[in-house]
Parts: sequence; structure tokens; C-alpha cells
Amino acid sequence: MSRTATRSPSNPRCLEPFRQLQEEASFWRRRLHQYPELQFRLDKTSRFVADKLASFGIRDIEAGIAETGLVALIRGDKGPGPTIGLRADMDALPIVEASDKPWKSKSRGLMHACGHDGHTAMLLGAAKYLAQTRNFRGTVALILQPAEEGAPEGQVQGALKMVQEGIMDRYDISRVFGLHNSPDLALGTFGIRDGGIMAALDEFDIVVKGKGGHAAKPHQTIDPVVIAAQIINALQMLVSRSTNPIESLVISVTKLGAGEAYNVIPGEARMGGSVRTLAAALHERIELQIFSCAQGVARAFGADIDMKFRRTVPVTLNHTEETRLAANAARGVVGSEAVDDNIVPRMGSEDFSYMLQARPGAFIFVGNGPTHGLHHPSYDFNDEALPYGIGYWVNLVETVLAA
Repeated sequence: MSRTATRSPSNPRCLEPFRQLQEEASFWRRRLHQYPELQFRLDKTSRFVADKLASFGIRDIEAGIAETGLVALIRGDKGPGPTIGLRADMDALPIVEASDKPWKSKSRGLMHACGHDGHTAMLLGAAKYLAQTRNFRGTVALILQPAEEGAPEGQVQGALKMVQEGIMDRYDISRVFGLHNSPDLALGTFGIRDGGIMAALDEFDIVVKGKGGHAAKPHQTIDPVVIAAQIINALQMLVSRSTNPIESLVISVTKLGAGEAYNVIPGEARMGGSVRTLAAALHERIELQIFSCAQGVARAFGADIDMKFRRTVPVTLNHTEETRLAANAARGVVGSEAVDDNIVPRMGSEDFSYMLQARPGAFIFVGNGPTHGLHHPSYDFNDEALPYGIGYWVNLVETVLAA
């Protein structure tokens, strides 16, 4: 076996080779941060990543997967073996950045507010190191994914589209691993857990259909605005009084609209939002519960509803053996005390869950330090986290694909 595979977590590997990559990886990260792109429209980002991979001497690069995604292969020098996938997401968010940093977004209204620029830079750093050393058997498949934050209406998200286009079978990927930064974790630490680590995400739109009229004569109307307000409150009763407190449920109404005039009660009100669940049984029944609740409230006041419900992302379920491998690889970088292998599940969602449905694997969090929260206009990925992410990827490869 290789020295990497037998390294004790209490004697982690030296981070210096990965710190030597930090300056270059920071440049890549900040360049990506300046030019954010959305969803599947990642033409510049994809070209930048492909050019960097080619400059490392990686020749087997397939572009155009899920429109702007990439898969690149690095083959080890220690003989034949399986192929494992390492995934990073590349897309940004439609947020106006609140920053005066030199590398702030040059595209107003778009920003890397979730650290995907850092995820891509960490995987690029690992790719450069692995392409130079190749101290493993088998093959590493670098998966650079678009559209993690969401897809245009009517399309599936990036991870599912890459799976549907056959990357797991085409590259014979046996295991797949993902990583995300976490402002809730200290720099130089990792967090992971077996089983459900992130919640399922569903989305809903509800139209309350009432009867419009003059604002001075509400008794002659069926006011959908007031009814919508009652529905919003009633939906929270599903969380507090219809759900086992041991199970996790979040219902957030994030969109609300009705009418255009001050003196007219409109005929319809519209609302939309998201649902997060961890328990499979709750995930299965929540659509009917929301519909029944909203319809019951509306009909009690003489109105009715139309509802659309979209199952967007399933629960991110880590596999037992791959979770153990990932946790041990992290321990091999930062030591046992800096890895929490039983973190509390997060109610955020991650479309990497589709890759975990296709192949066994694990998703891990790397500490970003006390920065602004994800999706905040002032968030910025902490470049000091880059060596830890690079080191984790390298140690994972050299452990799982030990000669």
C-alpha cells in the first residue's frame, strides 16, 4: 500500500505542497469571482477551466456536457484500477454584490455568493498536483458542473442533467465525492455525516382565486390578499403542529404578489416558496398536506386555489463506506480533532444528491471561517481555505486509489 493509505490521522500530511498552490489558486478563484455566470450559461467559465486543465498536461477533457459542464480524466502511474469522480460546481447567483474588493463581480446583478468559485479553484489545484504526481492507480474523473443553484423553468438541474447524459457509465465512475465550503465551520476543519446530510428541496406556487372589487366595499368581494395571509400563517402550523418535532421541516413563502391599484381588491393573489425535508416519509406526504391546508383555508372564505408543486432536489444521502473514506481522508489532512464525522444535517439543499443516487459516494463540508453566510451579498470565499480543500482532494484520491 502507499504511504498515504497508511498515514495516521493523528499525524496528518504536510500541507506545504498545497500551500504552495494557494497563490495561484487564489488568482484563479478571484478571476472566476470577477466574471460570474448563471445556470447553464457558463461559456467563459467553462473555457477558463478547460484551458487550465489542458495547461496541466491533462489531455482527456470532454466539454459540452450538460451544455457547459466538463469531465476531465487523470490516470495514475501505479497501474490499473477503478475510476472515482470528484465534483465541483461552477455557477453563480443573481445577487448584487456588496463589496469593494478588487476582485468584486464585474457583472452587476451576478455574484459568486456560495463559493462555487472557490470549489472550482480547489479542484483545479488538486488537478494540477495530481497531474504532476499521479501517485495512484486507476483514474480520477474531474466533474465540473453547471446549474447547481437552479435551472431555467422546465429544465432539470446540472447534476441530474450530467447523470442523464451518461457520465457515470461513460467514464465507468465507481464512486463520486463532493465538497462545499461552510462559514459555520472554523478554518482548517471538516464536517460530514453518514446518511442524510442536506435536505430535499421542493418548490410550490399557489394562486388564490377570489373575487375582486372596490376597496371601499370589501364585503362585496372575496379578498384573496387577506386569504393569502391566512394561508401563509396556516402553512406554518404544518411545521409546528402537524410534523413530528424529531423530523425537520421548513416551509418558506418567498414570493407574494397581488393587484396593481390602491383602490381595487384584486381577484387573485399569488405566492410561492420552498419546502425542505430530511425524512423520506415526510417528503412523500408534504405536497398533499400543503395543498389540503391552502385549499381548506381558501374554501372556508369562499375562494379556491390552484397549486403547482415541483420536486426539485432529493435528500443528499451519504453512503456509509464512502463517508468513512472521506472522513479519514480529511483526518489525514488536518488531524482527527478537526473532523466532525457526525455534524448536524443542514436544511440547505444540494443537487449532488442526484450523483449520490447514481453512484455510492459522500459529500463533505470544509471550514470557510467566520465569513458572511452563503447567498449573502457580502459573502466572499476565504482563500485561506484553498490548501485544505486541495489537500483533501489529493489525500482522498491517494487513499481510495492506493497502489
